[in-house]
Amino acid sequence: MSQDRLEASLDIDRRPTLDIVRIIQQQDALVPPAVAAEAERIAHAIDQITDRLSHGGRLFYIGAGTSGRIAMLDAAELPPTFGIDRDLVRVIMAGGERAYFAAVEGAEDDEDAAIEAVTAEVRADDAVIGVAASGTTPYTVAAIRRSNMIGALTVGITSQSGSPLASEADIAIVPNTGPEVIMGSTRMKSGTAQKLVLNAISTGVMIRLGRVYSNLMIDMPATNEKLRSRAARMVELAAGVTRPAAVQALRDAAGNVRLATVMARKKVSAEEARKLLEEHRGSLRELLGA
Repeated sequence: MSQDRLEASLDIDRRPTLDIVRIIQQQDALVPPAVAAEAERIAHAIDQITDRLSHGGRLFYIGAGTSGRIAMLDAAELPPTFGIDRDLVRVIMAGGERAYFAAVEGAEDDEDAAIEAVTAEVRADDAVIGVAASGTTPYTVAAIRRSNMIGALTVGITSQSGSPLASEADIAIVPNTGPEVIMGSTRMKSGTAQKLVLNAISTGVMIRLGRVYSNLMIDMPATNEKLRSRAARMVELAAGVTRPAAVQALRDAAGNVRLATVMARKKVSAEEARKLLEEHRGSLRELLGA
């Protein structure tokens, strides 16, 4: 995030609405290349976080204001997408849960609160991602510093190279998004970059943990009619069976897509499918192959 003013938007308040949209979109188009430039560091973070979670650790997102809310959004989507326990990926937000929906005065400056929250929740085998566009938010920097002292893996996502967050984190991911269309409004380009990075990290970790077979969400909970239909399609594709066979397998598997896929593909009972999964450490790729 740059503190400079964007030349292209200096007179944005005087421009026609279509020009406003085009200016915003032209700047938005700069974000994906900035994130792509951080691909190696994002991949490194995925591998290191996966290692922690594979050995009993958890993943924490830490942020304040806009950054914290973006992190919360990513974390909230993981259980319904990948079927993980809600305790596996947590959010520590400056100001607590009430800050998800409204600003909490002074929360982002409260270093003591950050240290207290991290000390209470984070362990040495965990991974912690701090998110702050400026890289200077006291709450987030203090939380990452404390996490380092505990021995947790730390990752910093910021738009400011050389910032305290980038310096403190074990892995610094710093997409250079440049000045915002509205100066200082980090919900725009910086926020978009944060969402793209978090999407890549969380999805990559879930893939590495075996929560995806091919490109299918094999652990997705089927909790409503739309998702039950989607789950049946997953079984169809993964097992290579007809729709009726997929639906029946899902019924027999009590809605478990992974189990139903093995049942349909191998033509075995739920009990036999469970044994096969246990023998292959739950890996559909290992069990089913290509």
